[in-house]
Amino acid sequence: MTTPCTVLGDGLQVSTIGFGAMALSGVYGTADADEAPTTLRHAVDIGVTFIDTADIYDDEENERLVARLLADGRDEIQVATKFGITGSIAEKTMRARNDPPYVRQAVDASLQRLNVDTIDLYYLHRREVTVPIEDVVGAMAELVTAGKVRHLGLSEVTADELEAAHAVHPIAAVQSEWSVWSRDVERAVVPTAARLGIGFVPYSPLGRGFLTGTLADPQSFAGDWRAGLTRFTGEAFTANQAVVRALAAIGEELSATPAQVALAWLRAHRDALGLAVVPIPGTRRRDHVNENAASVDVHLTEEQVRALDAVSLHVIGERSDFDDPNWTSDTRERSDDDTLRAGE
Repeated sequence: MTTPCTVLGDGLQVSTIGFGAMALSGVYGTADADEAPTTLRHAVDIGVTFIDTADIYDDEENERLVARLLADGRDEIQVATKFGITGSIAEKTMRARNDPPYVRQAVDASLQRLNVDTIDLYYLHRREVTVPIEDVVGAMAELVTAGKVRHLGLSEVTADELEAAHAVHPIAAVQSEWSVWSRDVERAVVPTAARLGIGFVPYSPLGRGFLTGTLADPQSFAGDWRAGLTRFTGEAFTANQAVVRALAAIGEELSATPAQVALAWLRAHRDALGLAVVPIPGTRRRDHVNENAASVDVHLTEEQVRALDAVSLHVIGERSDFDDPNWTSDTRERSDDDTLRAGE
């Protein structure tokens, strides 16, 4: 199996499907410490060479896990990591930190953990809204000049923030949640990225596993982070199964899995928008790596895309229930819209 390539913004070429390494750190269930590096190596062996990590994942251990992969073949891998969140994911104590001195401190720590001289794509993970985006990206641009970073990315930024950042230094990619059940970025961020020639890297393109159709019983994830999300609980969990049923029905028509159809839906919107899109599904299993990579051969009809678009409108629950109101671009953009309406 070979995986084609896609060029994101700023000339960054990566595999058309990436790999979200966070899944190997136990956030969505127990990860096997021995199996994790094997899964990563298998992804690269079949051409999934765009590997995504972050300093916050597993309290920095995820970067060290990726370092083991990089030691065996740095030249064939495009590694992306992130800074800008302090605290703990497991304990839900995360907070954004963006001050320029911290930018410089964070990149040196990531370079050491990854055991590399240069990071291919360095993201601002979350906005600390009291720090101007221009100041943050200015500090990140210094890292490019110093040779520590090749390309810059931003995660969960609004369209206005993206525009302001890109004026300071070319942005290669925006990473935000985008899938058939999380479409708020299509309102403003996606069109802005397309207009500016910036690539889009959807995280959780399979809805944290929900869109794969394998989470029919809430007890299957009762012990992990998803159990506290409103989309995964109570009436919302039951109602949102409609999206899974739609994916499965189209999958039967195409001899594809629900996960492959969900990834193909993103690719269909990529084509319609003229936008470079590289999703980064994560998994602990090699067979699921194969399944996700094979989605590039699944093609939806316009009617199938419309059917999925329609069912996506009835999803119940917020895509993020974290207590920081600035955690997603969606909440900030909605707040801005409310402010504008109040002033009318």
